[in-house]
Amino acid sequence: MPPISGKLFTVSLISFWYASNIGVLLLNKYLLSNYGFKYPIFLTLCHMMACSMLSYIAISWMKVVPLQTVRSRVQFVKISSLGLIFCLSVVGGNISLRYLPVSFNQAIGATTPFFTAVFAYLMTLKREGWLTYMALVPVVTGVMIASGGEPSFHLFGFIMCISATAARALKTVLQGVLLSSEGEQLNSMNLLMYMAPVAVAFLLPASIIMEEDVLGITIQLAREDSTIVWLLIFNSTLAYFVNLTNFLVTKHTSALTLQVLGNAKGAVAVVISILIFRNPVSVTGMLGYSLTVIGVILYGEAKKRSKRDT
Repeated sequence: MPPISGKLFTVSLISFWYASNIGVLLLNKYLLSNYGFKYPIFLTLCHMMACSMLSYIAISWMKVVPLQTVRSRVQFVKISSLGLIFCLSVVGGNISLRYLPVSFNQAIGATTPFFTAVFAYLMTLKREGWLTYMALVPVVTGVMIASGGEPSFHLFGFIMCISATAARALKTVLQGVLLSSEGEQLNSMNLLMYMAPVAVAFLLPASIIMEEDVLGITIQLAREDSTIVWLLIFNSTLAYFVNLTNFLVTKHTSALTLQVLGNAKGAVAVVISILIFRNPVSVTGMLGYSLTVIGVILYGEAKKRSKRDT
């Protein structure tokens, strides 16, 4: 039985993980929808710049984890590919928040296991047990029901959210394929330190080209109301802490605990977002989301059982 101080540390860590995850999601929604800051690519750029700087400080100065170096040009190209997919998934998610309520965004995001299973099969020909595939039926069915019953449904926002979810799953599978050899494997904090600057390199020209005069508009907004500066700084710092706390929770708890906490986190985010933003919800939408969450839980159980049997 762990000492009280150890338990307190774990509980505090999980609380901070919840707060940073849900906080960045709600703040993104507030900035992009309610505040009227309609620049999701620039917002993601701010996130990645913060991740680049804070990752370097945490690893090189504070020694949170040992520094792992990139050993070859080939490894750098692989990391850059992951960085591009990573930034596309974050941009897609942020764009979708401009058009969709957080509750529906989370329902679509819960389908990640479905896309992970599809990409794992297409890229590695890895087959799961039939029970695992059966568990994915309620995951997809739930989102279809939620889509039909969503009062604030927006097609472009839906496509962006599905694309972001698929990109997140693709990154996970691709990471396992590209960085499979022992010499190339990086822990998530070192990987973030290398991926974030790559994402900045992609996002900077994309923001300048696609979001006309975004820097000038942001400076003008800051002159009129300095709140936007503090919101962007706080939001970007929080985006880094999402990654840091995710790494630490994974390190200090079991994979099963993380899975259970992750499922509950989505539900908590939905409830809080509805209370804050007062977006209309339907019984059909909530039933669909509940079915998706049940499917995700069943998927996790089926995966565990298939691992025990092999």
